Amino acid sequence: MNQNISSRFADLVGIRYPVVQEGLGPYRTVNLAAAVSNAGGLGTVSIPGISEEPTKGAAILREYIEQTCALTDKPFAVNVPVGRAGNGEVLPFSAAYVGAVVDAVRDPEIARRLRVITTSAGAPGVVRGVIADSGLIHAHKVGGTRQAVRAREDGVDVIVASGFEAGGHTHARPVHTLVLGPNVVAAVDCPVVLAGGIRDGATMAAALALGADAVALGTRFVASHDNTDWHPAYARRIIDAGEGDDIIFSAIYGPSRALRSKGVDDLAAIVAAGTMDHVELTAWKDDRLIRAQRDGVVDDGILPAGNVSSAITDLIHVAEFVPGIVRDAIAALEALGRRVVPADHRRGTAQ
Repeated sequence: MNQNISSRFADLVGIRYPVVQEGLGPYRTVNLAAAVSNAGGLGTVSIPGISEEPTKGAAILREYIEQTCALTDKPFAVNVPVGRAGNGEVLPFSAAYVGAVVDAVRDPEIARRLRVITTSAGAPGVVRGVIADSGLIHAHKVGGTRQAVRAREDGVDVIVASGFEAGGHTHARPVHTLVLGPNVVAAVDCPVVLAGGIRDGATMAAALALGADAVALGTRFVASHDNTDWHPAYARRIIDAGEGDDIIFSAIYGPSRALRSKGVDDLAAIVAAGTMDHVELTAWKDDRLIRAQRDGVVDDGILPAGNVSSAITDLIHVAEFVPGIVRDAIAALEALGRRVVPADHRRGTAQ
């Protein structure tokens, strides 16, 4: 492809195309992340799960990072949800996973590839001090403009503005992508990655028109031939989904979007009955998520997926899709340009 899209984000990270694979999981995303990075985008490695014992989880994450480095020599990211405990200290699993990422980039060979840490869920300030001097580019995911401004004030380098349409953890105050994107772009002075409802060249062109420097896609990449760590039944469930087949439910950090399933119904019944404490409930949710992703248990499992699922009808090959979405976005922008006519342009009259 002899054309590309100018992007502060792509220049900062060192990737060819301004296309990001969202953080997924909690099951491993090593092969998918490497495929996206090898295709010229930015793949993202997900943490093993928030109910994992922190020291063990950190060791597993380090294995994921090393496995990804063995599959690509291109930049990739790691996504870590962060939050505070009641006493104001960073949650143990967040501290362990952020520490594992920072420790990994002390190895120069890993640091050449692992370029970005993306934090999400809570405010980034709780871990900013650990990340600041690591050499990592710090991106933070938000669902509101005030969160974006605060994250930028905390020192993050990139804002990921995730609209309410997105799959997985979403936001208590719903702001949709079409509104959130330009609000955040106007409010911060750093690159903005727009997520939520992006699936093809036309939606990427729309995000660029809203001022985004890059786009992030989760559900679209889940339904790919390259997502070989996950059971194919998960991708099939996305392909089979229609409009209205996704649902918002109560998750660890607030609302989350998933496809309808008995697993989501079971979760609602457990929460209503109050039969599990927070630790037990977190472990139960992680188990249902992992069983769906690893084993293809789509009925009893929990299947995070975006509102865009209803528009996804096939599996993609990542190596073709990443440059293809950019090529199609350029074509869409050029086509829009051709629709601009002089103000005195006369239209034909119907006979």
